[in-house]
Amino acid sequence: MADTRPVLLCYCTCPDTGSARRIAEALVAERLAACVNQLPGIVSTYRWQGEVTTDSECLLLIKTTAARFEALRTRLLALHPYDLPELIAVPVEHAHPPYLAWVREATAEAPQDC
Repeated sequence: MADTRPVLLCYCTCPDTGSARRIAEALVAERLAACVNQLPGIVSTYRWQGEVTTDSECLLLIKTTAARFEALRTRLLALHPYDLPELIAVPVEHAHPPYLAWVREATAEAPQDC
């Protein structure tokens, strides 16, 4: 039977490439994400504490499963330097089936030793 667990693409912005790299490496090492792309050089304009602000940021594109999202969210919030990190997850509705299978396998919880 084919594995049909939902796959998510999550977006998260970081203030710099150093924090983005630390978060990406932790999420992948802990099997909370199969892959994290880091896109430096984006510019974000947003309202924060009553002011319109523009900052340079790094965007993370995080591939995970719906089953791992809550653990990913908890870990990302613990690692992230922002008071209110952006974390938006959207379901992947159409993708290359072998890629989806890889995401599911790469984020499967490691088997426990007996």
